[in-house]
Amino acid sequence: MSYNNEAYVVEKEDVKHDDLKVEPMTVTSRDQKSTPTKKPRAFCLSYLVNEHPPWYLCIWLGFQHFLTMLGSTLAIPFILQIPMCFQGNKLVISEILSTIFFVSGIATLLQTTFGVRLPIVQGGGSLAFVGPTFSILSLPQWRCPDLSGNSNSTASSNIDPTEVWQIRMREIQGAIMMTGLIQIVIGFAGVVGFFLRFIGPLTIAPTITLMGISLFSEAAESAGKHWEISMMTIALLVIFSQYLSRFDVPLPAFTRDRGCHVIRYPLFRSFPIIMAIISSWVICAIITAAGGFPSDPDNPNYLARTDRELSVLEEAKWFRFPYPGQWGTPTVSYAGVLGMLTGLLASLIESWVITTHARDYRGLHHPLNMR
Repeated sequence: MSYNNEAYVVEKEDVKHDDLKVEPMTVTSRDQKSTPTKKPRAFCLSYLVNEHPPWYLCIWLGFQHFLTMLGSTLAIPFILQIPMCFQGNKLVISEILSTIFFVSGIATLLQTTFGVRLPIVQGGGSLAFVGPTFSILSLPQWRCPDLSGNSNSTASSNIDPTEVWQIRMREIQGAIMMTGLIQIVIGFAGVVGFFLRFIGPLTIAPTITLMGISLFSEAAESAGKHWEISMMTIALLVIFSQYLSRFDVPLPAFTRDRGCHVIRYPLFRSFPIIMAIISSWVICAIITAAGGFPSDPDNPNYLARTDRELSVLEEAKWFRFPYPGQWGTPTVSYAGVLGMLTGLLASLIESWVITTHARDYRGLHHPLNMR
């Protein structure tokens, strides 16, 4: 008599059959590998909303999302540097940017923890209030004084450049805070739910398109500083995201069960933006070290050097904790609040469109069914 030494695993399932409780046993060979059926994933997603990537992968995915919102967030201080009277002051721009990113992270954590928990980064990249800010700062009392030193008046010589831009920042802060209170009232009153009855795909699609087109001027202005490097980055992004995304890259990995081994991971599909930016920066660094870019600041190719902003790293604070009222107590005026209300409608439309788009990715049918 021969015996099969193959090991088996016994699984039990409770089945109620009339009044008799039967426990049928299913015998499965341990050598037989289970092949779970893969569910179709919409939009070619690597992870669904109810799935949890590894923590180390979440760090890189979050960093890529940060790079995605970096462009529109960086554009705001540079757009407002002339009316806010801190043009060319890299330290002030870095201080404002650090505050924007810090507050954006806090707002995102609150939204994803206590809010509707949609995959949305609450960033400062909205341009809805940029137009009203220009209108407010174009008033006669907010025009920038002459700080070039060409004026011989005693009043001009006693002006503090820091106070010049901070007083304008406090005015804009107060106007946006009052507009935010109005948005809170609109949300609690249920007005959003009423208007959602009339918002459909025909409304959302053109609005998303217009939101992207509105950023074209800032993107074109930044890319126009060096079109060769810009087009190279765009080409790398298209190649990584559209062509190489179908290929899995072999990467080393380690697990307790298998030890050191090689896995195949969709690297270009998960991190196309990071890969394109790193590749372009490495190429620029090599050309800079080889002396391919001029050292004359007046030469347009000088903007492609990777060492042209090293002075900011030396002068700016590496660790800084933004806090409420860091630039003084916000001021409120009728002109500022009324001017900022013009951006309220655009901000509401942006919020509705982004929320609805994120809701569709989650497969929900109403923003209230998100938990």
